[in-house]
Amino acid sequence: MPTISMFYGILVSIYVLDTKKHHLPHIHVRYNEFNAVIAIPNGELLEGNLPKRQMKLVQAWIELHDDELMADWFLASTGQTPFKIDPLR
Repeated sequence: MPTISMFYGILVSIYVLDTKKHHLPHIHVRYNEFNAVIAIPNGELLEGNLPKRQMKLVQAWIELHDDELMADWFLASTGQTPFKIDPLR
């Protein structure tokens, strides 16, 4: 599971070939003891939870990088390594 970005203690990853359970393009987000699966490009929470502040940060980051995230999703879903994406600043 490559980490594609890190910001404010938030780790964002995309699993390679992870299309069976959620069927939608999505990212995996970790923050301290919290784990969440979030849809791209709409930022909808699919599974897990994050504190409200971190969820808003992740959703803002998704909105800024939706094209790059969809390109990374395509790479990962076809077994290729996704690219790093700039963190939220």
